[in-house]
Amino acid sequence: MKHEGAPQGSVVPSDEEGGSAVAGDSFGQHRLGGLSGKLLLLTVAFVMLAEVCIYVPSIANFRNTWLMDRLTTAGVAASVLAETNTIAPRLQEELLRTTGAVAISLDQGSRRSLIAMSSVPLNVDFVIDMGAVTPWSAIVNSFQLLTYGGDGVLRVIGAGQMGHTQKVDVVLPIALLQKDMLAFSVRILGLSLVISVITASLVYVALRALFIRPLHRLTRSMERFAESPEDSSRIMAVSGRRDELGDAEIRLAGMEEALSRALHQKQRLADLGLAVSKINHDLRNLLASAQLFLERLEHVEDPTVSRIAPKILATLDRAVGYTQAVMSYGKAQERPPQRRLLALRRVADDAADVLGLTDHDTVAFENKVPEDIEIDADPEQIFRVMVNLMRNALQALEAEKDKTLVCRITVEAEREGACVRVRVTDTGPGIPENIKKALFKAFHSGSKNGGIGLGLAIVAELVKAHGGSIRLDETVPGTCFCLEVPDRTM
Repeated sequence: MKHEGAPQGSVVPSDEEGGSAVAGDSFGQHRLGGLSGKLLLLTVAFVMLAEVCIYVPSIANFRNTWLMDRLTTAGVAASVLAETNTIAPRLQEELLRTTGAVAISLDQGSRRSLIAMSSVPLNVDFVIDMGAVTPWSAIVNSFQLLTYGGDGVLRVIGAGQMGHTQKVDVVLPIALLQKDMLAFSVRILGLSLVISVITASLVYVALRALFIRPLHRLTRSMERFAESPEDSSRIMAVSGRRDELGDAEIRLAGMEEALSRALHQKQRLADLGLAVSKINHDLRNLLASAQLFLERLEHVEDPTVSRIAPKILATLDRAVGYTQAVMSYGKAQERPPQRRLLALRRVADDAADVLGLTDHDTVAFENKVPEDIEIDADPEQIFRVMVNLMRNALQALEAEKDKTLVCRITVEAEREGACVRVRVTDTGPGIPENIKKALFKAFHSGSKNGGIGLGLAIVAELVKAHGGSIRLDETVPGTCFCLEVPDRTM
């Protein structure tokens, strides 16, 4: 004999899983591999899981209600028959047919009466005391009854009528209760499938409209932009959504715009390199010819010519060297520095001579570098650093039209241990705010006319090659560049 604590077996979850697959196939089979199909199947699965959680207590409640209905019917009839002491065979048959029971007895405490019996029950598999039923025992017993296979009977004990102290003892075929429970399960399963399909369809339509279509729009925009990144008209148009997808659109459009701008800059660099390479050969020939003429002028016995010719010749030598390495920035590298100890004050004077600052009409030049400051650097490269910084300052000051403004370029330096700090300052208008973040990047020219934005990029590269650094000092009026060049490590 089995009681309510027996192990539970259940086949209902497997049936419902099969129902989920069928429902999913009916709506999502055309795109099961896509995000829409996966959302559809997941929605069906979750709804069916929720229905299973609802079904478990529902089937237990159905069992309890079914058994109580049989006990109530049997109890009312048994009480009437017991009070009248009339138990005719016809009435017994009618009572058994109505309740579906095999045997009915009434326990009145002091005596026990057999009310009706169609046959002697030989194998009672379950005994259920309705007064001792708990939610968990009802659930366990319900699945035991659903999975039961055989022709056994169950015995149910409980109060037949409210307010009566007697108990009714009914013996019922298990197959009768099992049939009704299976019919109830089929109805629940069908209702669950309908609810899950309707819910999944609504969720599918909503998610496709809210998420899938915008994601497709993002994908199509990326594909279209990838076909021609240089075309700024292919940058994604922001829809104005105020959610995460709208944020993704803004970020994608920003990324595409930045990439398009970067490609334009790279194309500009390529065009510049091509143009420079075309004129490089002819320029070198012209400079070489100028050197030959100056070498002849050196033999002229004129004090002015003798004083100026060596400086012009040195300048031409540097220009020839520049033409030989003119593409080095385009190759993204400079030759390694060939360091020597240099008199920094003399380097600043030479740069000022080349730029014409020593006798400039409107711009004053002050070389405040101490005589004893020596810098460990490549002669040509540190000269280029000074020329670029001082040329930028000169161009900014020459653009000023107000004669009352002070126009002055100052070079200062100091040594701290194994490092030389150099400051190039001018009294100009300063660096515009919009280019400070990209100040040392190529093609981010400031306000000067005709500039292409390579001077500071070259300076930063040359200083970095020496193991140093350069920065803009914003605490000083005008423009002040501070660079540090450490000595060689021995």
